[in-house]
Amino acid sequence: MNDDRLLTTDQVLEYLNLNLKTVYRLIESGKLPAVRVGRQWRFKKRDLDAWLTGAQRATAASAHRHSLLVVDDEEAVRELIATTLRSAGVGYDVAVAANGAAALQLLRARSFDVLITDLKMPGMDGLTLIRDARAIAPDLPAIIITAVPSQTSAIDAVNAGVTGYLTKPFRLPKILDVVANAVRRRPQ
Repeated sequence: MNDDRLLTTDQVLEYLNLNLKTVYRLIESGKLPAVRVGRQWRFKKRDLDAWLTGAQRATAASAHRHSLLVVDDEEAVRELIATTLRSAGVGYDVAVAANGAAALQLLRARSFDVLITDLKMPGMDGLTLIRDARAIAPDLPAIIITAVPSQTSAIDAVNAGVTGYLTKPFRLPKILDVVANAVRRRPQ
């Protein structure tokens, strides 16, 4: 087809392999380039090809993003970890929660690749959060962060199947290494 040719809606449905409702939603949201001609929509093939190329790039980019959930009752620590992970240059999508209950709500709402949680928090501790999170996502890798390390908590963490155990204060490159390891070990 000539790139300057205007396509009808029926031709676009066939070309994009989409249904009519989806095409109309894409037009209304401004995501699909279209021109109104009277009561009908027309589409330039060149514009559709450019849109498809952009959509493929966006899909490829999002396919490489790993979703992380950081849970810590100390806002400064939570935000430091989240900022470090977001700026790591590897495309981490980072959500944060101030406690176990908020984390479980997020885990029920969407999927995460790694859970990073403080061990000691008011209400629900990190190990309880990990157990409850695994009821939602059984293969979710978890990393424990604690300011009060002990042999007992380390053994409990190992028994809970954590991927990493970091003690505060920790060096920021260390958390990047532990998270990268957890992401690599995440079952696909």
